[in-house]
Amino acid sequence: MSDTKFKPFVAPEVKMKELTLKSILLGCLAGVIFGAATVYLALKAGLTVSASIPIAVIAITLGRKFFKTTILENNIIQTTGSAGESIAAGVVFTLPGFLFLSANEFGISGGEAYFDYVTILILAIFGGILGTLMMIPLRRSLIVKEHDTLPYPEGTACASVLKAGEKGGEFAKTAFLGLGFALAYAMLQRVFHVISETPAFITAQANKVFPSARLSGDITPEYLGVGYIIGPRIAGVLVAGGVLSWLCLIPLLASLVPNEIIATQLVKLGLLANLDTAGGSGGWNPITRTFADSAGAIYAAYVKQIGAGAVAAGGIITLIKTIPTIISSFKDSMGSLKEKKEGGAEVPRTEKDISFKFVIFGSLALVILMALLPQIPGESIWNKLLIGLLVVIFGAFFVTVSSRIVGLIGSSNNPISGMTIATIMGTCLIFIAVGWTGKVFEPMALVVGGMICIAAANAGATSQDLKSGYLVGATPRNQQIALFIGAIVSSLVIGWTVHILDTPTREMVANGIHHAIGTEDLSAPQATLMATLIKGILGGDLDWQFVLVGVFIAITLELCGIKSLSFAVGVYLPLATTLPIFVGGAIRGLVEWKQKRSGIKLTAEEEELGKGNLFATGLVAGGAVAGVVVAVLSVNETVADGLKSISAEHGLSSLFGAGGYQILGVLFFAVMGYVLYRIGRQKQAPIDNI
Repeated sequence: MSDTKFKPFVAPEVKMKELTLKSILLGCLAGVIFGAATVYLALKAGLTVSASIPIAVIAITLGRKFFKTTILENNIIQTTGSAGESIAAGVVFTLPGFLFLSANEFGISGGEAYFDYVTILILAIFGGILGTLMMIPLRRSLIVKEHDTLPYPEGTACASVLKAGEKGGEFAKTAFLGLGFALAYAMLQRVFHVISETPAFITAQANKVFPSARLSGDITPEYLGVGYIIGPRIAGVLVAGGVLSWLCLIPLLASLVPNEIIATQLVKLGLLANLDTAGGSGGWNPITRTFADSAGAIYAAYVKQIGAGAVAAGGIITLIKTIPTIISSFKDSMGSLKEKKEGGAEVPRTEKDISFKFVIFGSLALVILMALLPQIPGESIWNKLLIGLLVVIFGAFFVTVSSRIVGLIGSSNNPISGMTIATIMGTCLIFIAVGWTGKVFEPMALVVGGMICIAAANAGATSQDLKSGYLVGATPRNQQIALFIGAIVSSLVIGWTVHILDTPTREMVANGIHHAIGTEDLSAPQATLMATLIKGILGGDLDWQFVLVGVFIAITLELCGIKSLSFAVGVYLPLATTLPIFVGGAIRGLVEWKQKRSGIKLTAEEEELGKGNLFATGLVAGGAVAGVVVAVLSVNETVADGLKSISAEHGLSSLFGAGGYQILGVLFFAVMGYVLYRIGRQKQAPIDNI
């Protein structure tokens, strides 16, 4: 294609405010908020949603109204802010795995010493910088030269929002309405406890027909919003995996496996001290030889490993499917680096990138810093130099892959898990080849996988941002600077948020649980999977029989023509997570069915910017931010006691009974679902002719 025919919204010769202090500060603020929200959502549900469009919506409303920002400043705001969401996703999908690596002689994970604020901060910054660095030389090849062939859907939609803002579009009202609704709902649920958090119906272990079956749901606004955004198809496949785990596998295992065998398996996994000690996953009672929560015990003992195998296989299968894209992408991108710029003529503003020399020296600096910093695991500088080189080599490859894939199918479908699994498996095999086996090398392998996950996630988001900038007429160099700033600032808060959310409650400590991450509330599914793979390959003590069951579940789904990764994540997650997400997806399906019956046809951009999507985005942001705030407040025991004193749960349970209190919560959730449906049915202002 000929990129000379393309004319951006703001012409190259136009001089306009762009990389200003106010745009950077507003972008950093958005990055901090959405980064913290993404940490919370990814730890709970193992899912994230793109932040670029919501931030752009906020920018064209608050920025233009209160700060008189230009369209290019608004683009810098969303560019800076989106770095927080992508880096947070990469961090949470991998680095909590430090907590789940092989235990030492004291029963403590060998990686726990590295799960501190400073190490998370360093790895988050390094991964974010690596993703942006590697995208600098690829921009002209992927964004400019393939403008007609790589649509970058989120980037294109974001540019439409920014351009619509110049025409007076007011998309943010609906998003802020969702935000306010979610905050009010979250206050009633998490502060005053008027709304129950997880209504559940559980059959007893002694039930001879259907033992230890559990139907439950975390009826929160963020899950409802996520379900609406991802739509009925993915939400349905996701909950199907949960149905298999909680209503098929767990009741089956409960009827076949005695309690003591389950408890023995938990001891093997380090989830129970011994058979004579109370507590652990499922609440083991050594006197009665029973569990307080038998479904939870079976899930922790067996089903999580089955789910891990399914997720690993689903990720690898997804990656294999993209091999043709990977090969062509890498060839085209490397070929573009050999091209020389036309001499003589001055480079237009819209084609100015940061120098390629900065990429070379920046990559070398990352390797050197990783070798020298004591926070990076490794027995010697040479150990650390190798993992630094592996990070740069894998990073160069998977950043290219990630950028092209999101260009075709969008960031939401980017197989980051598959790339990370492939990186970890490759790293572990290299370690074995040089004789590095055993527990001491597990944290080193996780560092490589973690940084590649962060870099690939950030590269995908960076690509969407650069596409938005190309369409509106931004200066690439200014966007790249903004991305570096956003990566560093958001990382400061991401590590802190992870640390706060990991703080256990007094009840957890009393039960011998010293980390909130890894519990049912914050299951961190991808990070657990990465740790499981590393332990299995380097240590050779993985329960392969359960993992292989998951592998063949994924293969079965693929043979049925169903994308296995979403189903596999559903197998791994608690049904309480996937069921409310499915409700949100079902509401989206009902809205689309009504639109189809009415003869309404929407473009992809109109769907992205529809009132239902914007309201759902507000629900996700509001619910997740409220969750982080309550978690921060609960760290202080005095505040935690104060929150308990204003809880209405005891009074409502006494008035309506335990079942009635849960039904009341379901009714509140139904009202929120109905509001989402009604707003989803409303017509959005047209975005044509922009």
